[in-house]
Amino acid sequence: MRDRLGHAVWAVGVAQFFAVHSIVESAWKRPYSWAAHNISDLGNVTCGPQGREPAPRYVCSPEHALMNASFVALGVLFLAGVVLAGGLWRGGPAGTAARVALGTAAAGFALVGLAPADVDERLHVLGALLGIGVGNVGLLLSAAGLSDRVAGVWRWGAAALGVVASTACVLLLLRQDLGLGMGGMERVAAYPILLWAFALGVAGLFGRAGRVARSTPVRRPEKGERRA
Repeated sequence: MRDRLGHAVWAVGVAQFFAVHSIVESAWKRPYSWAAHNISDLGNVTCGPQGREPAPRYVCSPEHALMNASFVALGVLFLAGVVLAGGLWRGGPAGTAARVALGTAAAGFALVGLAPADVDERLHVLGALLGIGVGNVGLLLSAAGLSDRVAGVWRWGAAALGVVASTACVLLLLRQDLGLGMGGMERVAAYPILLWAFALGVAGLFGRAGRVARSTPVRRPEKGERRA
């Protein structure tokens, strides 16, 4: 039941984030662009031209308070999932390292909401580095840290998504968007960990994250042995 609750809060945490993201971006008077705008622009509290990086852009998010509350909720629920779903992880250093990295990422998600970029840029950037940078390390570590009873697809998925997201994170820091726009590249760096956690949470909630146990062969009683 504890593991099932951990899976549920992961799924709910990520689902509410994307639902609120959609609601908040739809409230913009000027269209919000996934390519041109940062994710964090949805939580900025002031209106007007902002920033030279990733590019000069107009920001005005009427529902910024809702977005920032969603960032905090994501952090709290993501951390709760890491703590509660202990059955997902190996014992020893591999599992511990993965859980610590993912827990640190959860703190970063919450910090992003508590310190909007146009209120406290330093704390906001720290939160983004923890959520995206350390989060992607946690995704890579999960490839080795997940328990053997978890189906291999989740480990391979964590490794593949971790490589993609970490590469995008490096390109983002180098200001290379490969035609996606800096907002698009930020999403390639930030969203894989959320999508992986959501999928694993849903699968675990319905009992489909673990591998199918091999059936134990029935032992026939030997001659002269009484049946149980």
